Amino acid sequence: MSKKIGISGFLFCWFSACFAVPDTDLSKQPVRTISYGDMLHWSVGLLIVLAIFFLCVWGLRKINGITVGSTEKMHIVGGLSLGIREKVILLQVGKKQLILSVTPGRIETLHVLEGDDCLNSNEPTKGFGEIVSHVMEGRSDA
Repeated sequence: MSKKIGISGFLFCWFSACFAVPDTDLSKQPVRTISYGDMLHWSVGLLIVLAIFFLCVWGLRKINGITVGSTEKMHIVGGLSLGIREKVILLQVGKKQLILSVTPGRIETLHVLEGDDCLNSNEPTKGFGEIVSHVMEGRSDA
């Protein structure tokens, strides 16, 4: 036990001697002011870093094919909440409409509507819930 204490004391003294700061008088060192050249260097450096950042973002968009505009081929037409965490969503994908069940654990396709079967989302008389219930019951008068 005393051997461990002796080794730890030796290491403590050795580390403190190795990393000790030399005794210098800090008040005698001249104070350096910031000049216009320093500000110019910092500004140019900042512009270079920002240019590299935006170049990387642009490159990633080109590589991944991310579209920023509103040319989305997929949008949500409507939705119905069935509970706290369960929803039924009508999703428009191109010329098809999908009725999806969305739960925290999974998303499941309930029905696919194509062509003349697609629901008119501009129909103000019926709510989305009524339309979904008509479709799920198999009626075509929706």
